[in-house]
Amino acid sequence: MAEGRRFFAPQAWVGGGWAQDVLLVAGADGLWSEVRANCPDAQRQGAEVLHGAVLPGLVNAHSHAFQRAIAGLTERSPVGAQDDFWSWRDRMYRVALRTTPQELERIAAFLYAELLRNGYTQVCEFHYLHNDTDGKPYADPLEMSLALVRAAQAVGIGLTLLPTLYMRSGFGARGLRDDQRRFASTPESVLRIAEAVRALGAGTHLLTAGVALHSLRAVDEGALRETAQAAAAAGMPIHLHIAEQQQEVEDCLKHHGQRPIEWLLERLPVDAGWNLVHATQATPQELKAVRETGASIVLCPTTEANLGDGVFDLPTWLQVAGRWSIGTDSHVGRSWSEELQLLEYSQRLVRRERNVAARAAGHDSTAAVLFEGALAGGSAAAGLPLGGLERGARADWQQLMPPANPAPWSTPDHVLDAALFSPSEQSVHRVAVAGKAV
Repeated sequence: MAEGRRFFAPQAWVGGGWAQDVLLVAGADGLWSEVRANCPDAQRQGAEVLHGAVLPGLVNAHSHAFQRAIAGLTERSPVGAQDDFWSWRDRMYRVALRTTPQELERIAAFLYAELLRNGYTQVCEFHYLHNDTDGKPYADPLEMSLALVRAAQAVGIGLTLLPTLYMRSGFGARGLRDDQRRFASTPESVLRIAEAVRALGAGTHLLTAGVALHSLRAVDEGALRETAQAAAAAGMPIHLHIAEQQQEVEDCLKHHGQRPIEWLLERLPVDAGWNLVHATQATPQELKAVRETGASIVLCPTTEANLGDGVFDLPTWLQVAGRWSIGTDSHVGRSWSEELQLLEYSQRLVRRERNVAARAAGHDSTAAVLFEGALAGGSAAAGLPLGGLERGARADWQQLMPPANPAPWSTPDHVLDAALFSPSEQSVHRVAVAGKAV
């Protein structure tokens, strides 16, 4: 394989910790062909020097791009009115009903550029705006999906499109509400979209697809099984919202006599290809059962806080060495440092303790536990080799901004701690995807 680009980082995050004098060589295929620490001067000649600490790019494992259009615009409530996830959802539906393909492309391009500037190099788009505003299919069933593909390609971020199966308005319901008409889909329709997008991205390492099953309340058992089996046979990642709201748990108990995760694990072949989104209502016993399947959890702390979802039981998940990733979901927050900081701080508030993640994982660094967790789980969510600064992974990096006036007491070993828990206004200076700075 011909050599592509050579970079030299005086300090880079390699193998779960800081390494010094790191040579990074990206092949022409956009993957790392060489990652070498303690590289002597003679072997780094001609490499572009990346001043400041260098981290791998991260996967944003859960995105609804169109919701960026209402981020910050739903923070008022009539006096005396009930305001929760479900009332927010009604507002979100009003935007979903009027977003055109052209508007979706513009919103997504704006959002994806923001994510890229903040160090996300791949986004998993949980996409359910399939139909025209009247609920009828577009002449081209890929109309809305391709708007997202074009947006990602225009800004240079990697994309895992997750066409989403959405068939009913709730447990036991027949069909969708009128304000959900754009979401209508079938196992066949979402699988066709996924296969078409995967074909478009074949050989690029930048564009791929999986499938999303919106939720247990939105898809019946037969369709869940049919879609999941086909996706698994094709090697696609599978994503599913689950146990996000207490009302969802209560409705599932009423309809099925079981909690959502309990029901799912008993009836479907959940394995390492599955990514369960939120799980904020999961019990310790349920999390241990999920861990036994090898499935991942996708956490979206800023959105979960914004919507009042609850706090995920992170200590239990870390204690059983569960795999997880992060996403920005409704995009009220758009940086990985916001997500990881809130993930830890919410645990501290609930438990009145400090460094909860580190102690649960048996590690001394909270920042390392959180960053490594998000990094490792991101590859599973995206369905691509995005494992970090290592040979064979996609050549993504983010260069932290070198401080203009570094604190005299700061040390190189604490760079990640500071980036996560005391970030500057713009911590990320430059970003590269597949060996190319963007």
